[in-house]
Amino acid sequence: MGVDVGLSRCQRESALQMDSEEEWTASFTVPVGCQTTDKGVKVNKVTKRSRPSLASEIVDSIKARIDNAEYPPGSRLPTEAQLCEEFGVSRATVRSAVKELDVTGLVHTRQGLGTYVRSIPYVRDGLEKMGSISDSIRASGKEPGMEYARRVVRAVSPDEAIKMSVPAGTQVLELRRKITADGEVVAYSFDLLPLSIFGPEFDPLELEGSIFAYFENQLGFHASLGIAEVHAVESRKIGWGPGSGEHTLFILLDQLQYAEDGRLLGYSRSYFVEGAYAFLLKRTN
Repeated sequence: MGVDVGLSRCQRESALQMDSEEEWTASFTVPVGCQTTDKGVKVNKVTKRSRPSLASEIVDSIKARIDNAEYPPGSRLPTEAQLCEEFGVSRATVRSAVKELDVTGLVHTRQGLGTYVRSIPYVRDGLEKMGSISDSIRASGKEPGMEYARRVVRAVSPDEAIKMSVPAGTQVLELRRKITADGEVVAYSFDLLPLSIFGPEFDPLELEGSIFAYFENQLGFHASLGIAEVHAVESRKIGWGPGSGEHTLFILLDQLQYAEDGRLLGYSRSYFVEGAYAFLLKRTN
């Protein structure tokens, strides 16, 4: 039989399956993607959104495995190649799925190491009130620890002088500290304390543990005001010591601390390890 070129694609495909007009009437088959109407056959528009994407299926599967602890916090996900083989998809599809999991906060990728399920934060703290990091760690039911890697007296740099609003050449005590909770590193802190707040017989080696506690107990200063900026930082050059190579993402709290009388007590750049320390911000209207 001949096929009318004026027919729709669906009608032509159906007609080509028939050998006669009678067969057309008695045995009509609607091709996939078409449907019959009172006006004949029409094509349904098929898009990728008509079914969950392959990437979404992978996301849902991995979420379920995280929920049922098949992939516990801190564990490494299968490699890209393994996920490609398991789900029968391309690397691009796997990367899209992992990116979605990362954006939603369920996993994080470490360059050259793989993708890991995010751990439950060791410490939670609020941004609305200034306080000691050690106190926040205790409030989270953990034991704080402090390791001093540097205690050096020096003059401020020009940029530091501007930031701290002090004269050029002001002497400060530079500190570098690693802060832990139950032995796990949660922050690296770089601090500058004006030497003028200490007595003439001050020995930098006597400064241990919490700086705020030292201000209170040894110097009689209460840190009552903090002016801070918060930034997200990615760097391999912040931490030091065993395991520091895994710490590449941080929340930076860039803060000036003042006593009740307005005296500058210090300038700190504290890098909180992402995933180990969570800040909560209470907002009201």
